[in-house]
Amino acid sequence: MGLSFFGLTLENSSQAKISIYKQIHQICFHGKGGYSWHDVYNMPIWLRRFIFSEIKTYYSEEQKSYESSGKNNTKTVIDSSGKIKAPEYMQNVKKPVKYS
Repeated sequence: MGLSFFGLTLENSSQAKISIYKQIHQICFHGKGGYSWHDVYNMPIWLRRFIFSEIKTYYSEEQKSYESSGKNNTKTVIDSSGKIKAPEYMQNVKKPVKYS
Protein backbone atom coordinates (compact mmCIF):
# COMPACT_ATOMS: atom_id res chain seq x y z
CA MET A 1 0.00 0.00 0.00
CA GLY A 2 2.39 2.67 -1.22
CA LEU A 3 -0.32 5.23 -1.93
CA SER A 4 -0.49 8.38 0.15
CA PHE A 5 -3.21 10.93 0.61
CA PHE A 6 -1.64 14.40 0.42
CA GLY A 7 1.67 13.00 1.66
CA LEU A 8 0.19 11.29 4.72
CA THR A 9 1.37 7.71 5.14
CA LEU A 10 1.23 5.17 7.93
CA GLU A 11 4.82 6.02 8.86
CA ASN A 12 4.24 9.74 9.41
CA SER A 13 0.60 9.79 10.50
CA SER A 14 1.38 9.48 14.21
CA GLN A 15 3.85 12.38 14.00
CA ALA A 16 1.26 14.47 12.17
CA LYS A 17 -1.28 13.81 14.93
CA ILE A 18 1.23 14.75 17.62
CA SER A 19 2.05 17.95 15.76
CA ILE A 20 -1.63 18.89 15.52
CA TYR A 21 -2.25 18.12 19.19
CA LYS A 22 0.76 20.19 20.24
CA GLN A 23 -0.48 23.11 18.18
CA ILE A 24 -3.95 22.83 19.73
CA HIS A 25 -2.40 22.68 23.20
CA GLN A 26 -0.26 25.75 22.55
CA ILE A 27 -3.26 27.77 21.36
CA CYS A 28 -5.41 26.73 24.33
CA PHE A 29 -2.64 27.21 26.90
CA HIS A 30 -1.13 30.47 25.63
CA GLY A 31 -4.54 31.80 24.64
CA LYS A 32 -5.14 32.07 28.41
CA GLY A 33 -8.59 30.56 28.39
CA GLY A 34 -9.78 32.26 25.23
CA TYR A 35 -10.08 28.99 23.33
CA SER A 36 -11.40 25.59 24.31
CA TRP A 37 -9.82 22.42 22.98
CA HIS A 38 -13.01 21.54 21.11
CA ASP A 39 -13.16 24.96 19.41
CA VAL A 40 -9.53 24.85 18.27
CA TYR A 41 -9.79 21.24 17.07
CA ASN A 42 -12.83 22.04 14.93
CA MET A 43 -11.71 25.39 13.52
CA PRO A 44 -10.48 25.61 9.92
CA ILE A 45 -6.81 24.75 9.47
CA TRP A 46 -5.93 28.12 7.98
CA LEU A 47 -7.44 29.91 10.99
CA ARG A 48 -5.72 27.63 13.50
CA ARG A 49 -2.37 28.22 11.78
CA PHE A 50 -2.95 31.98 11.73
CA ILE A 51 -3.83 32.10 15.45
CA PHE A 52 -0.86 29.88 16.31
CA SER A 53 1.43 32.17 14.31
CA GLU A 54 0.08 35.30 16.01
CA ILE A 55 0.47 33.83 19.51
CA LYS A 56 4.01 32.68 18.67
CA THR A 57 4.91 36.15 17.34
CA TYR A 58 3.47 37.85 20.43
CA TYR A 59 5.44 35.72 22.88
CA SER A 60 8.63 36.00 20.81
CA GLU A 61 8.40 39.79 20.89
CA GLU A 62 7.63 39.73 24.61
CA GLN A 63 10.73 37.61 25.23
CA LYS A 64 12.90 39.94 23.14
CA SER A 65 11.68 43.01 25.04
CA TYR A 66 12.30 41.25 28.36
CA GLU A 67 15.83 40.30 27.34
CA SER A 68 16.60 43.78 26.00
CA SER A 69 15.37 45.47 29.18
CA GLY A 70 18.41 44.12 31.00
CA LYS A 71 18.82 42.47 34.32
CA ASN A 72 19.51 45.72 36.20
CA ASN A 73 15.81 46.17 36.93
CA THR A 74 15.65 43.23 39.32
CA LYS A 75 15.40 43.76 43.06
CA THR A 76 16.53 41.34 45.68
CA VAL A 77 16.05 41.00 49.42
CA ILE A 78 19.64 39.87 49.92
CA ASP A 79 22.18 42.65 50.46
CA SER A 80 25.82 42.61 49.37
CA SER A 81 26.96 40.95 52.62
CA GLY A 82 24.58 38.03 52.06
CA LYS A 83 22.12 38.91 54.82
CA ILE A 84 18.40 38.97 54.14
CA LYS A 85 16.92 42.42 54.52
CA ALA A 86 13.24 43.11 54.99
CA PRO A 87 11.37 44.70 52.09
CA GLU A 88 10.63 48.41 52.43
CA TYR A 89 6.98 47.91 53.31
CA MET A 90 7.93 45.57 56.18
CA GLN A 91 10.57 47.77 57.83
CA ASN A 92 8.16 49.97 59.81
CA VAL A 93 5.75 47.21 60.84
CA LYS A 94 5.35 46.62 64.57
CA LYS A 95 5.88 43.09 65.77
CA PRO A 96 2.69 41.34 66.94
CA VAL A 97 2.10 41.02 70.66
CA LYS A 98 2.19 37.47 72.01
CA TYR A 99 -0.11 36.57 74.84
CA SER A 100 0.94 33.69 77.04
